[in-house]
Amino acid sequence: MKVHVDFCVIPIGTDVSLTPYIAECQRIFTAMGLSPVLHAYGTNLEGEWDTVMDAVKRCHARLHEMGAPRLSSTLKLGTRVDRDQGLADKVESVQQALDSSGNKA
Repeated sequence: MKVHVDFCVIPIGTDVSLTPYIAECQRIFTAMGLSPVLHAYGTNLEGEWDTVMDAVKRCHARLHEMGAPRLSSTLKLGTRVDRDQGLADKVESVQQALDSSGNKA
């Protein structure tokens, strides 16, 4: 089953800058064949359920290895079985609605 995920991980008990931790998760996601879409408060992922969940697990394990004693994560999950739809399709659908109404995002 395909899944869309909005993933945010926050290391606790580390330096103020989270950049090295977030970059490491991005490397893991890419190495696992995913195409992460980084945004200001997390990362969007899409793929097969088991692959995406394994990637999240590996991200947690690696950040602990990097010295983060605690991690707080949020996951928003979406699945759809009536048709194949990617994350870009969802964004494009809204953009088309804005374009047809004369509004630009």
